[in-house]
This record gives sequence, structure tokens and C-alpha cells, in this order.
Amino acid sequence: MIERLLPSSVSSAEAFADVPGEPVHPGEQDLVRDAAAIRRGEFVTARRCAREALARLGYPPAAIRPGPRREPRWPDGAVGSITHCAGYRAAAVARAVDLAGVGIDAEPHGPLPDGVADVVAGPDELAMLARARPGTHWDRVLFSAKESIYKVWYPLTGRWLGFEDVHLAIDPVTSTFRGRILIDGTRADGGPPLTELHGSYLIEHGLVLTAVAVSCGALSTLGARVEFQASHRRE
Repeated sequence: MIERLLPSSVSSAEAFADVPGEPVHPGEQDLVRDAAAIRRGEFVTARRCAREALARLGYPPAAIRPGPRREPRWPDGAVGSITHCAGYRAAAVARAVDLAGVGIDAEPHGPLPDGVADVVAGPDELAMLARARPGTHWDRVLFSAKESIYKVWYPLTGRWLGFEDVHLAIDPVTSTFRGRILIDGTRADGGPPLTELHGSYLIEHGLVLTAVAVSCGALSTLGARVEFQASHRRE
């Protein structure tokens, strides 16, 4: 599923269930030593997906350790993202010569818990959601899109990006979104500042999937510059 949202240069892998008793990869045992069974299972499966995706790019299997914000630390020359939620785990990676960054997120297609929308969406975004055609949990789409944006933002800037620091516009006709960055988008790698990030979403099998990719030497890719039309957990 997730590959439908990503450029052809991205290698991805996904799973819809964990393998009972699957061992933790060497070098990652301490990361889930005290974790509950559910957390351990999603971690092992998601990391396996990441190694499968990396293998298609020619990388040998290796431990994938977390960075200071729990972001995966990829092998030299690779960029990518990992996501997991109930019933779904996935990873997407690319060579750094092909893309500057990749961010993906998966969420259950259901309403956000009470009060969460007020935290993740600003007044204009809440008004946008209120105008939306029923049948889709747009608050969850917005949340997932901002998660994908953060996952591609942090490795490129090394700075936190709060929900309030992104203004999101969604186009349900093209299943795309645009995130306008409201803070300094200077990149640590010297690339063009991140002022807007564009992505795509998919709603299928009870899931919301979102993806953002940043091309080398460009502001962003995936998605068009469109506004929402009323008719129509970070790792």
C-alpha cells in the first residue's frame, strides 16, 4: 500500500501482523528489553521491514539505532522513515543521492481522541475540517500528514517541529496535502530552506497512510499546491 504514495526511487516494505516469537535483531535488544509484548512485536516487525527495504537498495542487514528524537539512524547514504500502528508496520528508504528525505505515517482510520484535534490543528485548520464532506475522519488525516511532515523535517533540520508550526491544506480530489512551515526552515545540510512540504495520503483497509518526500535540491515533492475544497507517535 505505502509504495503507492512514494516515488519509484523509494524502496518500501510493509506488514499487517507480527511473527510470534520473532527475535530482536542483534544490536537492538536493549531498545526493547523492558518493553511490553505488543511494543516489542511492532518494533521487531517494523525494523524487519526497514532491513527488507534497505536490502533492495543493496545494504546488508544491520542494527537500526534511534537518534535523539527516536528517529531511525540509517546507514550512510540512506534516508528513510518507519511507522507502525495497530495492524500495520512499514518502512520506506531511499538513497540520499535520489532523495533528501522521506517521511511516512500510518494511523487507524478513526476519529482522534477527544480534545486532540484542538491540540494538533489551528483555528483555520479546524474550520477546514468542519467544512469537509463526511465519511472520512479528516482530523486523523491531518494528524497523520503532520506526522509525516515532521519525520522528513527533523533529519533535515535537526530541530523540533510542533503541530502548531505547520499549516496544513488538504485536497480530497487528488488525495494530496500541503504543509506550509511557519518557522525557520533552514536545513542542516545546506539545502534549500523548507517552507512548504507536499505529500499524498491513502485511506484503505481501515488505515490512513501518508507520505512526504523531499527531492535533492528542491523544496519538496509529492503532491500539488492546492487548498482543501469544502465539497470534497513519532518514529
